[in-house]
Amino acid sequence: MSTSTEAISTGIPAESTTVQATGPAAHGVKLSEVAAGKVRSLLEQEGRTDLRLRVAVQPGGCSGLIYQLYFDERMLDGDAVRNYDGVEVVVDKMSVPYLDGASIDFEDTIAKQGFTIDNPNAGGSCACGDSFH
Repeated sequence: MSTSTEAISTGIPAESTTVQATGPAAHGVKLSEVAAGKVRSLLEQEGRTDLRLRVAVQPGGCSGLIYQLYFDERMLDGDAVRNYDGVEVVVDKMSVPYLDGASIDFEDTIAKQGFTIDNPNAGGSCACGDSFH
């Protein structure tokens, strides 16, 4: 089930992406090269090197769960981390099972711009595409 999100204000992972576990646990979220490039660009605009992309699942939306993507400087107890060519993606321990195998990409077309999440664990989504169950 593919869901769009534009939580970071202002496809599928390429096999050549270097993935390294950093820390005690790694998660199963994949970040495409295009999405990693967009995250790098946004981090450069922020002018900070201490931020990571945090991906989380929270209760909410019409279908019960919503995705959250945001930059975070914190590392919380139980966080799972993967590094995609210099872009750290962090998932909290409660969100890991909901996001295992999910792929994050970035679309930049006339019709649509934003991050998309393709999550094989989502049983369905609402009509607006912002939440899932």
